[in-house]
Amino acid sequence: MILRPATADDVPAVTALEAELFGPDAWSAASVADELTGARRTAVVAVDPGVVGYAVTLASDVLDLQRIGVAATYRRRGLARRLLAAVSTGDRMLLEVSARNTGALAFYGAEGFTEIARRRRYYRDGADAVVMERATQ
Repeated sequence: MILRPATADDVPAVTALEAELFGPDAWSAASVADELTGARRTAVVAVDPGVVGYAVTLASDVLDLQRIGVAATYRRRGLARRLLAAVSTGDRMLLEVSARNTGALAFYGAEGFTEIARRRRYYRDGADAVVMERATQ
C-alpha cells in the first residue's frame, strides 16, 4: 500500500468512496475536486492499487481535518492512523465528527483528540457534530 499526494485524477475514485462511506453527507464530485486540489489543502490518498483511503486538511490559523475515509475492507489495519499522520502539520488540529459515529470517536480519542464543543443537529440525519481538538505531534 502506497500513500501519495492526491491529484485531480483521483477525483472519481474518491467521489465513489465518499458516497460509500458518507451517504447523504458525501461530498459531490465538484467538492471532492476542490478539496483534493484546492489552495491551502493537503490531500493524501492510499492506493492498493486503486484508491482505498484518503485524508484532506485545510490550513488556516489552525489545521482543519476536512475528511478522512478508509474503505471498509481496509479498516483495522492502521491505515487511518497512517493517513492522519501524513496530513498532520502545524501546532493544532480541529475536526468535526458525527456523535453517532462511535468508531470514529474512539479512533480520534485514541489519537489524542478531545471534545471541545458540539454543533447541535449538524448532520442531515439530525446527529450532532462533535468538535474535537488535538495538538499535532
